[in-house]
Amino acid sequence: MRLMIAGGGGFRVPLVYRALCAGPFAGLVDSLVLYDVDPLRVAAIEAVLRDMPTAAGSRPDVVVSTDLAQALEGTDVVFAAMRPGGTAGRIADERVALDLGLLGQETTGAGGISYALRSIPGMLELAEAMRRHCPDAWLINFTNPAGMVTEALRPVLGGRVIGICDSAGGLVQRAARAAGAPLKDGMLDGVGYFGLNHLGWLYRLAPDGTDLLPGLLDDERALGSMEEGRLFGRKVLKRLGCLPNEYLYYYYRTAQATDAIRAQQETRGTSIHQQQRSLYPALVGSDHAYALWDAARRSREEGYLAEARTHGEQRDEEDLAGGGYERVALALMKALFGGGRTQLILNVPNSPVSAAGGPATADGAVPGLPGDAVVEVPCEVTPDGALPLAQERPGRQFLTLMKRVKEVEKLTIRAVREGDRESAVRAFAAHPLVGSASLGKELLDRYEQAFRELRGLWS
Repeated sequence: MRLMIAGGGGFRVPLVYRALCAGPFAGLVDSLVLYDVDPLRVAAIEAVLRDMPTAAGSRPDVVVSTDLAQALEGTDVVFAAMRPGGTAGRIADERVALDLGLLGQETTGAGGISYALRSIPGMLELAEAMRRHCPDAWLINFTNPAGMVTEALRPVLGGRVIGICDSAGGLVQRAARAAGAPLKDGMLDGVGYFGLNHLGWLYRLAPDGTDLLPGLLDDERALGSMEEGRLFGRKVLKRLGCLPNEYLYYYYRTAQATDAIRAQQETRGTSIHQQQRSLYPALVGSDHAYALWDAARRSREEGYLAEARTHGEQRDEEDLAGGGYERVALALMKALFGGGRTQLILNVPNSPVSAAGGPATADGAVPGLPGDAVVEVPCEVTPDGALPLAQERPGRQFLTLMKRVKEVEKLTIRAVREGDRESAVRAFAAHPLVGSASLGKELLDRYEQAFRELRGLWS
């Protein structure tokens, strides 16, 4: 099998390669193509892969390319992990919002809309190129905001694009361990989860038929053993009656999160930008490229959602060990190519469609949301694609928030596809973390100015 990674110079690419060299995914891929528009970044990651300790004979062949058409020829699966504008773009995403007194975060709120306005055009170009050069290939999308980008690509690729994120699956696994009932690998039987990407809730945990979630929400000690329990606290979780995705911290504790980000010496985007600006040149030609990269990876993982850990809490060692996205992506890929029954939480249309993009049915996996809306839900994966599994109708507070954010996503996609500036203004203004028509226009004006200044960083 030939796997191409669009964004092959991305910081997390070695995690995919490491997973392909050992364990259940060893031998799955014969040829790994790293495609990137930045020769320095892809050369640095190639150096890390060369230096990575792996078992003899376990490595897939690695091909590096800066030619998209060449990279796509003969490809069976594309992983997309692109960041137009690079980490400098992320700094702008965060800072513009913060300067207006708003939450400054990469995928949530104003920063997430800005990121989408940059990432969707390049992803549409990738999708069109796939349709020309490898029309039968699957696109597994990591590019953020993952759900919105996946929805934007469906008119081009139909059912052959699936979005992934590891935060929902991670929440389910942590909750199951805390409840004393770890789930079988690749199985989500009895799990109830509904939402959008970075906006979802675990509302049922019944692997053996009995719902363990109410007991978990009553157990302060068990909640304290998991990230989300520490993040939201028992009182909030009892009131909700479910476990929210960690990104909902930005909605439920907006002022606290914003103040914490402001109190930091630098935004997370600035920290990552500075780290990578020195790291990537050092990796090229280094005799210790893997060790340098792995130390940087661990440092980066330690800083994840740091604004939510205001009392010195530490991330779980299992999270720091790395892994998440690549396990989800490779498990999905393996199941798509006949590797056996697998259930994963994925970003797919609310109602199943054919791989050719047939009509959606009226009754979706998440009742109350449109059939063509990309949602994040448990899915059954077969060689025909990812089939969303029916969930309970969300309560009013959850459904109202999902509908509002989904409308923002649709406006953002329309702004890109139709070149409609007014839709972009409306998207900013309508977001629950903005909620102001005047701020909507000012945000777009300021983001446009910021990216005019950075235009040379991407094509």
